[in-house]
Amino acid sequence: MDINIALDFLKKHYEVALATSEDNIPNIRIFQIMKLEGTTLYFATSAKKDVYRQLTKNPHIEILTMHDQVMVRCKGVASFEVDDATAQWIYDNNAVLSRLYERADQLDYFKMEIAELDYYDLKPTPPVFIHFNLKDNTEGNGYVGERYSGKK
Repeated sequence: MDINIALDFLKKHYEVALATSEDNIPNIRIFQIMKLEGTTLYFATSAKKDVYRQLTKNPHIEILTMHDQVMVRCKGVASFEVDDATAQWIYDNNAVLSRLYERADQLDYFKMEIAELDYYDLKPTPPVFIHFNLKDNTEGNGYVGERYSGKK
């Protein structure tokens, strides 16, 4: 399977559950992917929010989105190194941000280079599960596509 099918799914279903952790306690909230460039996802937040503090302490994150029995999960590391032109583009191209903030520089932008991506499609029989490891440039099938044998 081509990873672009999963990336196209993310472009169409940009509202994601974003998970962080703090003191070994998970924290999850809904975020919007503000921009997808190759395998890099961009987000916006505020330094006043818990998520900002959590990301600066532990930048490892996961996102998850699902629609119509298709699910995409991504793992990566958040980086606040987003150039000013990209930050301004994100602000200018998202109607919600301009309703909440007067200027682009009132926000903090972060990106996540996808390190691992799981693509699930539960519609066919057997269901499809593909794991992409972008660090190692490998692809593999998972347990969803295998018939359950009852063995442990």
